[in-house]
Amino acid sequence: MSKALGYKAFGGAEMQEFFERPDLVPDPAEVLIRVAAAGVNPLDHKLRSGHGTALNGHVPFPQVLGMEAAGTVLAVGDDVTGLSVGDRVTGFALTGAGTYAETTVLLGESTARIPDALTDVWAATIPVAGTTALDVLDQLDLPAGASLLVNGIGGGVGIALAQLARDRGLVVTGTASAAKRDLVTATRATFVDYTDGDVVRRLRALAPDGFAAVADTVGGESLRAVAPLATAIVSVGDPAVTELGGEMVRRRVDRANLERVAELMTAGRLDPHITGTYPLARADEALALVESGHTSGKLVIDLSL
Repeated sequence: MSKALGYKAFGGAEMQEFFERPDLVPDPAEVLIRVAAAGVNPLDHKLRSGHGTALNGHVPFPQVLGMEAAGTVLAVGDDVTGLSVGDRVTGFALTGAGTYAETTVLLGESTARIPDALTDVWAATIPVAGTTALDVLDQLDLPAGASLLVNGIGGGVGIALAQLARDRGLVVTGTASAAKRDLVTATRATFVDYTDGDVVRRLRALAPDGFAAVADTVGGESLRAVAPLATAIVSVGDPAVTELGGEMVRRRVDRANLERVAELMTAGRLDPHITGTYPLARADEALALVESGHTSGKLVIDLSL
C-alpha cells in the first residue's frame, strides 16, 4: 500500500484527501518507482479544479496530485528500454496516477536516470520547470544579445528561464512581485515590480524599441498587457496567446530533454532555487502556497522528511 494525496472530485482544496492505495502495476510502457521527491506546480491545482479535463477528464477518482517526481525504480514494463530496477530516475507521471505519493508509475519514454551529482530534490524539478524553460527558449531561438521579457519571472519556470536565457547570452528582464526581487536579481535579470504602478510604461522606458520576445508564465490580463511589447510571444499556460499573435510552448516530454536539463544542473548552469521542502504529510500546505500565487522559486515534497 502507498500513502497518497489526491482528490475525490473536481473542485477546490476541500476535495483533497490523503488515502492509501495499492502499489500500481506498470503497463508495458511504464516504470513503477518509490517516490523520493515530487515537484509542486500550478498545473496540479488546475487539474484538481477541473480546468484541464482534456488531460484528466477520463481518469477515475480519486486522482492523485502531481506530475513530476524523482525516485528509485521498483519495476520496469516489458517495452521500456534503458532503465533497470534500482536506477535513480526522474520523470513524468501518468495524469491521475500522480506523484504526491509513496509510489507511482512514470512513463518510460519520459523518464531518465539521475546523475550521481544531483539530489533527488533537485531532480524532481527537472520534468516540469526545467524542461518547460528549455522548450520555450528552443522555440524562440533568439540570438545572443537579444532581449527577452519573462512575464512572471519569480516562479519555478520563470527562474529557470532567467538562468537558461542568460546562459545563452540573452538580456533578460522579468516582471514579478516585490517579494521576489532578491530571487530575480540573483539571476542577474532586470527586475520590474508588476504591482507598482504602470508596469507597461516602466517596461517601455527600459526597452523603448520593445523586446525581441516575451516568455509568458502568467497568462490572462498580464499577458495581454505586455504582448504589444514584442512580436514573438510564447506562453506556458494560456492558449489565448494565439489571439495575440503568439504561440503556446511546444512541449517535449522525452528522455533526451530530461537529460539535457540534468546536464545543465550538474554543470552549475541551472539552479532550481528551491525555496521550500515539505514532507508528504504536509503536501497540501505546499500546494496551497503555490495556488496562492505568492511563492518564489520552486517548492518540493521531500519524502525523506
